[in-house]
Amino acid sequence: MLMPAVELHVHLEGTLEPELIFALAERNDVELPYTDLDDLRSRYSFTDLQSFLDLYYANMTVLRTAADFADLTNAYLARAAEAGVRHAEVFLDIQAHTGRGIPAAEVLAGVTGALGASEREHGLTSGLIVTFLRHLPGSEALAALEEILALDVPLLGVGLCSTELTSHASEFAPAFDLARANGLRLVAHAGEEGPPQNVTDVLDILKVERVDHGVRAMEDPAVVERLVRERVPLTVCPLSNVRLRVVDTIADHPLRAMLDAGLVVTVNSDDPAYFGGYVDENLRQVTEALDLGPQELTTLARNGVAAAFVDDARRQELSAEVDAWAAGVRQTS
Repeated sequence: MLMPAVELHVHLEGTLEPELIFALAERNDVELPYTDLDDLRSRYSFTDLQSFLDLYYANMTVLRTAADFADLTNAYLARAAEAGVRHAEVFLDIQAHTGRGIPAAEVLAGVTGALGASEREHGLTSGLIVTFLRHLPGSEALAALEEILALDVPLLGVGLCSTELTSHASEFAPAFDLARANGLRLVAHAGEEGPPQNVTDVLDILKVERVDHGVRAMEDPAVVERLVRERVPLTVCPLSNVRLRVVDTIADHPLRAMLDAGLVVTVNSDDPAYFGGYVDENLRQVTEALDLGPQELTTLARNGVAAAFVDDARRQELSAEVDAWAAGVRQTS
């Protein structure tokens, strides 16, 4: 019985499957440095975050038009629905596209058009979070946000992603301040490859409402205590953490310890086309490796609902779906 999931940490560009890469390359007359699908898949072995990012940015060059972005978005939504996702808040790395000459309006037309039809076409609700790239200057994040706000497109929030090792959260405070002033929700990657202090920084400086990843917060009991006390959600991505060498194996993942500590953790796919699985596969693997039972899985599902940026009516609908699923699981276990 598939758990009704809320996906809060997925990069749209990270859902770009090899087959779609080749299809879009042909459509847009882009020459790829891979001979075939197997050659491309053979590159999906990463030593750290940067080795993944190099391939991630290279592959997205096939995305050129609004139609390309709509096709990518619809492909993710269809696969997410199959994985049991009932609501998705999708990250878009807008600067990775504008930086190679694709107008923001073109990108956003394709993405928001598909997301706007997600309930009708795929049976799940959705929202868009534009993520700024941490390896670029904070001033560019601010300029990107100003351009997006002028376009007046449906936007749920803003985030911060890419490597934690090249900048400080304070560089992005002006962009996050502007987002907050415009009623946008705030999230940021922290505590993935960077130390627990990075988690504290995005909370104190950027005033984020959710922390993406956050697994290394477990290294500092004081940070854990604060996250528990303030009920800050952590959008954890187990398969990503294994593929990028944050942990050695799924069995080594701190997810169960995080649950036991009282942290508000959720399970997400991050970049599923690269890391070996969507939400359902992430849940399957942590369930088996960490011996999670119905109680832990129900907690994960309810955490996702609680952490979602939805209105009260939608939250009640999602909660009812989780309750019905949990009751069914109890009857069969």
